[in-house]
This record gives sequence, C-alpha cells and structure tokens, in this order.
Amino acid sequence: MDKILDIDNIDLKIISLLNEDAKTPYTEIAKKVFVSSGTVHVRMKKLEDMGIVKSATLNIDFSKLGYDISAFLGIYLEKSSLYDNVIEKLKEIAEVVSAYYTTGNYSIFAKIICRDTNHLRLVLDKIQKVDGIDRTETLIVLEESINRPIQFFDKEK
Repeated sequence: MDKILDIDNIDLKIISLLNEDAKTPYTEIAKKVFVSSGTVHVRMKKLEDMGIVKSATLNIDFSKLGYDISAFLGIYLEKSSLYDNVIEKLKEIAEVVSAYYTTGNYSIFAKIICRDTNHLRLVLDKIQKVDGIDRTETLIVLEESINRPIQFFDKEK
C-alpha cells in the first residue's frame, strides 16, 4: 500500500500550517484544525516516520547577513556518469545551497549565495575547478518575486 494513502486532510492542513511557519506551536495548529494538540503531535510523528516531514527550516534573509548575491548556476558535465563525484565536491563548497540533477541544457542546476561579486568570482573559480565539470553558466538573481510553500488541497475535492 502506498504510504501517501495514509495521509488525510487533517495531515495536509497540519503540513500547510507548519509549512507557512515551522515555529507555530502545536496547540495553535490544533485550534485551527479542530483537533487536540496531542493529535497534532501524533500526526507529526507519523509524518516524520513516513519520511514526509524531513526537518523544519528557517527562511533567512541572507542580504541582512551581508550576502547580497544569489545566483543560479547551470553546470555542464563532461560525462553524466561523473554526476555523483561532482555533487560530492559541490557539497564541500558552503556557498552552494542547493543543487538539482536536471534534464535540459544543464546536467546540474545549483543555487549559490555570496557576499558580493568578488566573492562570487572566487566561488565560481572553485566550482569550475571541480573535476568532471565541463563549463558553467551563471544567472544572477535580480529579485526573488515568489518564495512560498506549496499549497495543499483537500483530497476530497
């Protein structure tokens, strides 16, 4: 039986509320979902055990910490068989905050965060020296217009 079938609308509402603000107390969620806080706790434990909820994260404004440059990096590999090795090396570069194995023009699409253009240049130099990377294309973010959690819909609709 597929584990997704064990999820109901209460679970989806709990996930949605925590996705908006992971610091929301279970008591407050319980009031909004019309269940007890114990039920929320049990449901969250179930969602964690199922691997649906992996962790709670913070939404940080990096520019207020002095990191003014966000960029996406399209990475071309010499051979697709080098993907695992390249990803392991990218994990060692702290400024690489996410990376995806993709279809299309790039083998890997990564997001990097840097203090300024000089820092960006240093990070790009580090990335381009990784064995297995053929070349990269950098797209600097001018503005993040949308950054939101997915909206879950009732399964009954």
